Amino acid sequence: MDSTLAKQSAQSIAKGSKSFALASLLFRPKMRRHAHMLYAWCRYCDDVIDGQNLGFGETVAAGAEAVPSAEDLAFLLRETDTVYRGERPSRWQFEAFQQVAVETGMPKQHALDLLAGFEMDVRQHSYDSLEDTLRYSYHVAGVVGVMMAIVMGVDPEDNDTLDRASDLGIAFQLTNIARDVIDDAAIGRVYLPGDWLQEEGVPPTPAGVLDEANRERVWMVAMRLLAEADRYYQSAGSGVRRLPIRAGFAVAAARGVYRDIGRVVRTKSPNVWDRRARTSRRRKLALAGLGCLQGAGAKSQFFRALPPRADLWKRPVLRLPS
Repeated sequence: MDSTLAKQSAQSIAKGSKSFALASLLFRPKMRRHAHMLYAWCRYCDDVIDGQNLGFGETVAAGAEAVPSAEDLAFLLRETDTVYRGERPSRWQFEAFQQVAVETGMPKQHALDLLAGFEMDVRQHSYDSLEDTLRYSYHVAGVVGVMMAIVMGVDPEDNDTLDRASDLGIAFQLTNIARDVIDDAAIGRVYLPGDWLQEEGVPPTPAGVLDEANRERVWMVAMRLLAEADRYYQSAGSGVRRLPIRAGFAVAAARGVYRDIGRVVRTKSPNVWDRRARTSRRRKLALAGLGCLQGAGAKSQFFRALPPRADLWKRPVLRLPS
């Protein structure tokens, strides 16, 4: 174990996600270290594509449109290949991920699936339908849920449980999209389903979303997306029973806290985007406590079969070599 990598990863998560850092305190030490290292790698890749550091300490000017480059994506792909070839990567975040991959048996395809989501941003993919939005949400968040579940000890071939982990990541991302509609449009990105916007009479373009005259109609589309997110939160809830008890508490707590962001977006009506939607610290603590109780209840049903996922979006199933 490299203590320097562990320390750097812990610092990364403390800076980038205080809520996740707090939730990870429930993990056992080895699991917490792996979770921090996985987060550091995901955060770094995301920042490179979003232009926060471009991989070389540079930043995008405030308010500027973020245009990810193919060169940045190629760099991430090369470094990921290095990880799985067993060679030493050039960035410490990839060294950290390499430890996670080796020690947990993390399939390479999951890492590539995440980078495929970043490729959608590089190519400025158009989200013409809910199917497109769900596919993007899987690649940038659902697969992170899958990788995190493996870090928590879920068998990489347990597709039933991993589907629920994917559902939670997708729900998180749909919530993000609804919360960040205006901020995303300001940098040239629209993740709301284009056909839903058109049904409300809104051009599916950044200009159309940013037009104040369309604000209420855009909010209606965001409400529709949050209703879709709730279906994935519901599906994910049953998967908690398949996790180690302390990890299950953390995931159940995070699920409750993040789902509450959708409640805030709903209650503030179209004015929600005047100020970033947040859940108060007191409410976060209450929801986290409730999540732990729900997680404890779910564990009592460990051996029960998970309910069917009905018509939810299906992630690509990984075929592991025999």
